[in-house]
Order: sequence, then C-alpha cells, then structure tokens
Amino acid sequence: MSRWKKLPAQLDPCARQLVIRLRRLKDHSGLSIRQLAARTGYSPKSWERYLGGRTLPPREAVEALARIAGDDDPTRLLALHEVAAEGWGSPQHREPAPESEPEPESEPGMDVLSAGAENPAAPHGRSLLIALVAGAVTLVLAVSSAVLITVRIMNDNNDGDHDNKSGSATAATAPLAAPPASPSPAPTQPPYTCRLKRVDGLWYAGNSRTREDTVVYGNVGVEVAEAQCLLRRAGFSPGGIDGEFGPLTLGAVKALQKHAGLHVDGMVGPHTWKVLRG
Repeated sequence: MSRWKKLPAQLDPCARQLVIRLRRLKDHSGLSIRQLAARTGYSPKSWERYLGGRTLPPREAVEALARIAGDDDPTRLLALHEVAAEGWGSPQHREPAPESEPEPESEPGMDVLSAGAENPAAPHGRSLLIALVAGAVTLVLAVSSAVLITVRIMNDNNDGDHDNKSGSATAATAPLAAPPASPSPAPTQPPYTCRLKRVDGLWYAGNSRTREDTVVYGNVGVEVAEAQCLLRRAGFSPGGIDGEFGPLTLGAVKALQKHAGLHVDGMVGPHTWKVLRG
C-alpha cells in the first residue's frame, strides 16, 4: 500500500473525506497511477491532482475508480462528491473530459506518492488489451467459419436426414455460448441500537464515546450511529439508525445547530457533540 502525502490544510472537510475515500479505492485496486489512467481514460497528471487534493475530480472519474476497485454501488461516494463540489470552489476547479491520448512523459506520481514503485509495463497496457481483443475476435471468426463448413459438408452427405443434421450443428455451436454470470450478493450494513445512558451529566448511546471527531455528509460507521441516536433523543429525527450520514441525518444536524444557536454547517464537530451530549 502507498504512503500518501498530507493533504492541503485549507481543503474543505467534505472534499478531504472524498480524496481520502478515493485514495483508499486506488490502494485497494492495486493499480499504479499510469495503469489507473489507462483504465479510466483520464491522464496520469489528472489523477495526481485528484489524489493530491488539488483538483475536484469529475463525477465520471469517481464512478470509474469505484467500479475498478470493486464497489458495485458507488451511490454514497457520488453523494459525497456532490457535497464536496459545493464547498470546493468555483467551476474552474473541475477537470475537463478524459483525454483521447495518454501523455508521453515519464512515469508520474512522485509528487503524490512518497513511496511505492510502479509497474514498468503499465504504458503498454492499452496496446496489450487491444491486441488481446483483436485476437479473441479472430479466434471466434475462425471457429465460426469451421463450424459452418462442417455443417455444409454434413448437409451435402445427409440430404435425407434433416433432424440429425440439425442436432450436429447445435452440438458443434453449443460450446460458443458463455455461461450466465452468477449475481453477487448485496452488501449488508451492521445493525445499530440506541442504548441511552447519562454518565457524569453527558448522554451516550452505546455506539461511540467520541466528543471531538468530525462527522460529515457521506460518512458511515459507529460515530454516525451515535450522532443519530443523540439527535433522536434531542427531538430531531435523522431517519433510521443505520450509521449512514445521508440527507435525513444532514437535515436533523442543521435543525439542531439552528436551534442551539450554532453555526449551521451540517457537520458534527466538537461544538455540536457538546450540544448532543449535554
């Protein structure tokens, strides 16, 4: 796994969460910067800026990385991308559409990754893929031609036995059919419960005891579940207690902040935790 450089201090919290999630997906995929560029159509320089927190990646680039890393449902990541886009700045920070040709310069990524070697064969990945596809098409055409010739010869030699000829043709072409893909099981979320208890004048729900961690839109986990339980106790419904910081939870946080006279930013930070636990 690569060791990443520290993100810019002035980066928006939601944008920081998005870049961290993208870095984890890139590490999970096992691809180098150049391999990732070849798979997604965005240049290596562009991915350096995305993963370095210098440029907001396009929605299509985020979705492509999620698919490559094995995330079959990138809905939450795309929702986090939308929130990060609002706080990132003006539209000139967005990256243009994918380049049609890869950049010819030497291996990039040294200003994003401080350690980890890239695969030297990565620049040839696209050419190798095209060659493999062309070879596969040629093989299928050759097999199909051989099957047709065999069927024609059998027709000439067995004009009176139509059923046998049809069975032979079916048996010859059957191996070309691909087996159906088995559906992958849908991911499940761990259940959360609210076990409210007051300790030393502070409320706890049994999921997390944090009072400092910042929780933002798009986060998942025990801190989100803890905030949801405390929001419900305070009379602001976050929807279900599912550990997912979605639109309902965001609306409940903003309503609590407005009611308590806090800065309404939709993020659960130290001041909001103090109100929730008080």
